[in-house]
Amino acid sequence: MAERWTNGHSSSILCLNVSKDGLVASGAEGGELTIWSEEGSRIERTWLQKADDVTCAVFSPIFPRRLYASHGETVSVLDIRCLKEPVECFHVNEEEINYLSVNETDSLLAVADDSGAIKIIDLESKKLSRCLSRHSNICTSAVFRPQRPQCLVSCGLDMKVMLWNLQKTRPLWIKSLQEEEAEDQSAGQLFNPPLVHSLSVSSCGNIFGCGAEDGKIRIFRVIGTKFEQEMAFKGHSLGVSQVCFLPEAEAYWLATGGNDGKVLLWNVTNDLGKQKSPVKAIHRHKIRMPNSAKKVDKMNAKFTNEGVPISPKLTFEHGEKVNWISYAQIKGSRRILVADQTSSISVYPIAEP
Repeated sequence: MAERWTNGHSSSILCLNVSKDGLVASGAEGGELTIWSEEGSRIERTWLQKADDVTCAVFSPIFPRRLYASHGETVSVLDIRCLKEPVECFHVNEEEINYLSVNETDSLLAVADDSGAIKIIDLESKKLSRCLSRHSNICTSAVFRPQRPQCLVSCGLDMKVMLWNLQKTRPLWIKSLQEEEAEDQSAGQLFNPPLVHSLSVSSCGNIFGCGAEDGKIRIFRVIGTKFEQEMAFKGHSLGVSQVCFLPEAEAYWLATGGNDGKVLLWNVTNDLGKQKSPVKAIHRHKIRMPNSAKKVDKMNAKFTNEGVPISPKLTFEHGEKVNWISYAQIKGSRRILVADQTSSISVYPIAEP
């Protein structure tokens, strides 16, 4: 059973983030923002201005006490030691913000919103640096690539995935998932459009994954100025609301959450290694399975593009639609943090101490 962190919110939790020091930030409906200790104790709580939903929160990778939080069309910069008043506020978006990403040097902040635009804020000059406007519908995620502070990938409800270099205002590469699924539609199958809800980049910066409304998880590899799809598999019976690569240097572990109320953990390392594109030698990293996790039976095995079966290594029957997934190491033990329609955070173990 999952451990639950309670007494931090009065409404549905929408987002989570973990600092490099192990503190957890959670944002909820009505402008509620809470800071937790790694043991799950509430440290601080505040309500942001106008009581707009806190749709995303992200800690600075350089200054662990600095937190960026989006609410409505505003980004607030907060010092978690004193949450009452923001240190800075940015008002560069015209529609509701969905996602924030800060690059590794804490010099640029990407802000994705309902208009499909990605606004790039220069955190040193505190001014708008770029506006990337190629998504034709809501931009759900825009994520900086590790080790490449000028590069990011984005996705949206226009069913497109894009690769960007901030030296240019146009994307380097665009992939339309709608075109990919057109054959299934013409074959008379029930068409569930691949609206892309979530995106996560692995720690190497070259592998990233997307979760879509059609229940599929797609894994891509960046090669130069473009990216190619390495694999795609049906991960959930309903839309995939969250994907999150674990920060493992030697393997590709991916946690996913869906509208089917399930939280799954996948190891796609070996399947990526079978692809034709060059890949460095990867060492297997074993994760011991706790008793609280259920293994999926053979009937639920899913398939990659090459027909190779792939099943989740762990399945958690969470029971609620997943709003957000994050990863944390708590006292040396791996944990998946899950936010859903309730006011509590669920914590699942994925490795024994």
